[in-house]
Amino acid sequence: MAPAPTLLVLGIRGIPAQHGGFETFAERLALYLVSKRWNVIVYCQKDVAAGSPEDGRITVDQWRGVQRVTIAVGERGSFGTVVFDNRSVHHAARSDGIPLVLGYNTAVLTLKLRLRSRPVIMNMDGIEWKRSKWSRAVRAWFWLNEWIGSLASSLLVADHPEIAEHHARQRSRRNIVMIPYGADVIDQAPVAPLEPLGVAPGKYVISICRIEPENSVLPLIKAFSSSKRNIKFLCLGTLDSGIPYHRQVREAASDEVIFPGAIYDHDTVRALRFHASVYCHGHTVGGTNPSLVEALGAGNAILAHSNKYNRWTAGREQFYFESEEECRRLFDTILHNDHALSRARAGARARHAAHFMWDGVLTAYEEVLRKFHTDPGVRSSEIGAARLT
Repeated sequence: MAPAPTLLVLGIRGIPAQHGGFETFAERLALYLVSKRWNVIVYCQKDVAAGSPEDGRITVDQWRGVQRVTIAVGERGSFGTVVFDNRSVHHAARSDGIPLVLGYNTAVLTLKLRLRSRPVIMNMDGIEWKRSKWSRAVRAWFWLNEWIGSLASSLLVADHPEIAEHHARQRSRRNIVMIPYGADVIDQAPVAPLEPLGVAPGKYVISICRIEPENSVLPLIKAFSSSKRNIKFLCLGTLDSGIPYHRQVREAASDEVIFPGAIYDHDTVRALRFHASVYCHGHTVGGTNPSLVEALGAGNAILAHSNKYNRWTAGREQFYFESEEECRRLFDTILHNDHALSRARAGARARHAAHFMWDGVLTAYEEVLRKFHTDPGVRSSEIGAARLT
């Protein structure tokens, strides 16, 4: 019997998931592949005190059949991430298996793998260097690493057709496959988590995101607050009074807007999504946004910024705005239109079932990985199921 194939997962902080979409995906993929008799190794970061004798120490353990290689890092912030990624790549270069790198933010480090003739599959995430929140230096770093990741990786995975189009300007389409993000179906949730926030089922709209300009939080809050709505706006996300944009958001809010801060409890967030009347998604850049996909899985009606990323993800049945005034008119129109909301909710569930079920996403990844394991020179046209549209 042939030995089981091995996958090395790099580019995340670790599993079980605690830090966002990529970690959630990595956890789901790792457990799925273990169930299919793969060996899966996931690199995990452990924060330790600067100067600690633990700094750089590597420990190995098993979590639900997944091998975790945990690397202690004394540095913090972005530099700590670079240190962790460098140590992970150094370890992976001496380990058997197919490296799957999630994100290109430190793609320059993966050249160590390519220089050793190791194939690399890279999930290219969004177009990070276009985000206005970054300084010119940081954007230049991301641009350089996107370019390196795009050209140096053996196979690119794009999570959105527009991301695939973007990278097709740099790389042949035969080296690119498109597989979107996944989300669970939420078809029921308890009401109890709503009570401490003072909201009732169907009597609030919700936004879940970082509160920053590129996520259109201020236009959404202004549009909602322009009239008495008799419904609440639950705006989840950290607010810091020291940040001018955050002060503007708070000052623009009517007394019907609630700022509970960031909420990380998984069950609470699921309940808040499920019972919302409308999910508000102001993101202006990115690929298949995990939060938007999760809203579809919850059957939410969607009010989203009008751009090619959101329109492909959420589908034609949802509501889209290009300006604060258009957003205001949509709030006026849809909040008390039960027929329009029911149609949008049905459209959300249909869109999720057609494109974003975890089973389909993970099966597509396994097909890519298994064929790549057999033939590292495989072309995307030979992979089939991974070319989801």
